[in-house]
Order: sequence, then C-alpha cells, then structure tokens
Amino acid sequence: MEALYFMVSFIASVAGAICGIGGGVIIKPVLDCFHIASVSTISFLSSCTVLSMSFYSVGRSFIARDSKVDAAIGTPLAVGAASGGLLGKYLFGCMKALSHNAETVGAAQSICLAIITLGTLIYTIYKDRIPTMRLNNKTACVVIGLFLGVMSSFLGIGGGPINLVVLFFFFSMDTKTAAQNSLYIILVSQIFSIIFTLMTHTVPDFDPLSLTVMVFGGIAGGVLGRILNKRINNKTVNNLFLALMGIIIFISGYNIYRFLTI
Repeated sequence: MEALYFMVSFIASVAGAICGIGGGVIIKPVLDCFHIASVSTISFLSSCTVLSMSFYSVGRSFIARDSKVDAAIGTPLAVGAASGGLLGKYLFGCMKALSHNAETVGAAQSICLAIITLGTLIYTIYKDRIPTMRLNNKTACVVIGLFLGVMSSFLGIGGGPINLVVLFFFFSMDTKTAAQNSLYIILVSQIFSIIFTLMTHTVPDFDPLSLTVMVFGGIAGGVLGRILNKRINNKTVNNLFLALMGIIIFISGYNIYRFLTI
C-alpha cells in the first residue's frame, strides 16, 4: 500500500511542479478510485503532500533567484486563497455533518472537480482566442484568491488547474510564469490550512507511515518536476496540462459512478 501512496504522490507532484497545479488535483481523485481511506483522510494526506512539494519548489526558486513569482499580484491572491481555504474547510465540514454519508460527500467533490476541470480544459484549448486582462488592484486579487481558496479546500485538492485559468485570464501570464505563481498561492494557502486543521483538532485518522511516504514522494516529485520544467518550453507544459485535464475528468467520472453506486 505504501508503494501505491509513494507512486501516486511522486507522479502527481512531478506533474504538479511542472504545470503549477500542485498535484492534489491528481492525488485526491486517484486515491479516491482505490477507496483505501476515508474522503477526509485522503484530503488531509493530499494537502500535506502538496504543501511539501510546493514548499520545495517555491523555496528552491527563490534561493536560485530564478523565481517568476509576481509578489504584487501573488501575495494578495495567496492571502485571499488562505482565507478562502478556511471557508472551504467549513463548508466541507457542514456538508459532511449534514449528509451523514461519506460517499455522498465524495460524489459531490467528484462532480464539482469534473465540472471545473472540464471548464478549465475548454478554456485552455481556446485561450489564444480569448482576450485577457491585466488586473493589478489588490482588493480584486484578494477576492479572486478567496474564490480559489474556497474551491481548492472544499475539493481537497490543495490548489489546482483553476489557478492557472485565473492567472491566464485576469493577469495575462504565460504558462511557466502562471505555474510558479500558482505554486506560490498553493504554498501560502496550504500552510494556513494545515495550521487551522491542527488548531481546531480536526485532523482525521491516518497512518503516519502513509503520510511520511507521501510527503517524501511530494518532495522527490518537486525536485524532478522543477528540473524538467526548466528544460521544456511553454508549449510542452501546456500540452502536458491538457493531457492531465483529460485524465482527471475521466477519473472523476469514474469516481462519481463509484460513489453513487456503493
């Protein structure tokens, strides 16, 4: 089982570090497929893995002084995402309490993820034909970040493809610049999310060995992903992103069927 945890977290983190999607958007639905832990536990393990990968990737970029993070935009987005993440956790807790059925919550998450990912895929395919904006208003950035945080936290993916769409459309960033800014947003929001979980004593039951293996896989994936990102161009990153979106939609569709038929 630990081998599965490692491979999923490693591969997801490689892709996440290259594309800026964090990896949680892959880890969460894939582990849901295997039904090896509760929805809450998988979300927590995914968040910890994404935190470890983004911490390495963002930290290494700053140390190497090759970071493309625009602090004037990324920081208010990250602050909003951190706040939205707390709201998303609250909404997830409310749904879990009201449903009394973990499978219903899992189905709701999978449906939302499939819809968001499909929208992201369509936008990315046609983005060259869509006029973009160049927002620099900090209040607007916080509000947009709030929305990103709510969706990411509620879905348990720690970040995800919607970050890139927002950075493409509202801030006219190219693929690689958007990827680094997305990881920065994910890092800040995940730090606050984990702190909130610890302070509110809402950490779900989990196997410490599984967590250790996934965190190690996340860091290792971040190392390889950063190396690969520097060696490939924007077009290749974009194509990889599109392929991942297709895979996530397929997996989410399967999870919807599985959760609703259990």
